[in-house]
Amino acid sequence: MQDMKTKGRLLRKKLGYKSSAVIRPNPWLVTNRIFDETPRYVGGRGILDQARLLTVLRHNRLVNLFLGLSTYSHTINHRMLMRGIGQIEIDEVYVGVDRAGRQFVVPVQAKGGNDKLSAVQARQDIMCCASKFPALICRAISAQFMEGDLIALFELTLEDGMIKVADEAHYRLVPADQISREELKAYAQRRK
Repeated sequence: MQDMKTKGRLLRKKLGYKSSAVIRPNPWLVTNRIFDETPRYVGGRGILDQARLLTVLRHNRLVNLFLGLSTYSHTINHRMLMRGIGQIEIDEVYVGVDRAGRQFVVPVQAKGGNDKLSAVQARQDIMCCASKFPALICRAISAQFMEGDLIALFELTLEDGMIKVADEAHYRLVPADQISREELKAYAQRRK
């Protein structure tokens, strides 16, 4: 255990961090309830939280909704050897396009259970995409299950050499008949 902590400190130092940075959901954000299109077999029996979260993101097109892009899963568990860092793994990589034709690469970091979202991993994801997909605009996403399968999505970016949260949204997947007309009217009143 101590050896893993030492390795983590050394990696953070290489990447320019003075301490570990954990990304936590904002408990004050509104929850967006959307139709659940997850196949029934992904209910959780024997499926790890991370794999289940990635499947839920893909089947409900949450990356598309969150970023306002048309995206497609490109690679799952993308591994790459980075000079000075070693091997890194991105949970899932999407590629996408916006209405102006700009092309994007979207690395996704997913955490379930008691795992924490890491700024160090987000920074590695961004560096990997800059190296592997230099012509594409990188928009890094981190996703986490919160209590009761509430999903927090973050868009992360590098600013002044540090990982910062550019955007955050929370989604709860529900059956279509559980979204009332009143809720739909309230959503129409919201900005963004």
